[in-house]
Amino acid sequence: MSWHRASRPVITDHWLRSIQALVLVVLVVNIVNAHAPGLQKNPSKKYNGAGTTYNLRNIIIGRCYHYMSLHPGVGDKNCSGIWQELVDAVQRKDPCKITEEDYKHLALMAVQTIPCDKTLLWSRTNDLVHRYTKATENFITLEDTFLGFVFNGLMWCGKTFRPGMNFKCCPAWNECDHNSILSFWKMASAAFARASCGSVNVMLNGSADGDIARKESILRTVEIPTMDPTRVSEVNVWVIDDIQGEDKPVQALQCAENPNHAACNRCNYQ
Repeated sequence: MSWHRASRPVITDHWLRSIQALVLVVLVVNIVNAHAPGLQKNPSKKYNGAGTTYNLRNIIIGRCYHYMSLHPGVGDKNCSGIWQELVDAVQRKDPCKITEEDYKHLALMAVQTIPCDKTLLWSRTNDLVHRYTKATENFITLEDTFLGFVFNGLMWCGKTFRPGMNFKCCPAWNECDHNSILSFWKMASAAFARASCGSVNVMLNGSADGDIARKESILRTVEIPTMDPTRVSEVNVWVIDDIQGEDKPVQALQCAENPNHAACNRCNYQ
């Protein structure tokens, strides 16, 4: 009996120390988890834009191979690698803190030579300028390049505290200054303008409200400043009015969509 009485305090003390050690371990693990970027739990922030395009990986890789089939001169692109570079650029990052620098490796994988005298920049003429390039095949817009073709019209952003894409919502175009979409197109636009040479053309909307090219437009803030003056010999500006306006270099295309418009009547041609 005396042996048991002497041992009980020792056993109690041993278990007390074990419990204290266990509590300390749990406390440390919780602290580490709270500060680990990949494990931190944080409710998803609600943004005003649509979520990541569904089947984004398949679309990007499919478009990549399609573009190479249409333009063999672009060279052999690593389509799976380009997808992975996009993922690496945005995952585990705040969707409003993505910069052009985050896409630098993607830009290097998608580098492309632009023929001189073929560049056609635009602002506020999205639909018309692309119908024009498809009809004439004399010029190349950003959306006709590899990067533009592959990523045009798609939406994506990552999750701040875990891998993968956010399919629920992403920042809208002007929701924050450094969102994943705006920064991508600034990067792609800069690369396109930098690669331009010879005569560069710009199509602007003369019938739009306000300035024909907004001060905050990518044309004014990125493309024009990025062009290399030692490689670009001239910049031709096309100011395009609506269908009844004075400037008519693309009126044939406008009339193709509106054949019954009074401005398209042969008797009205000057």
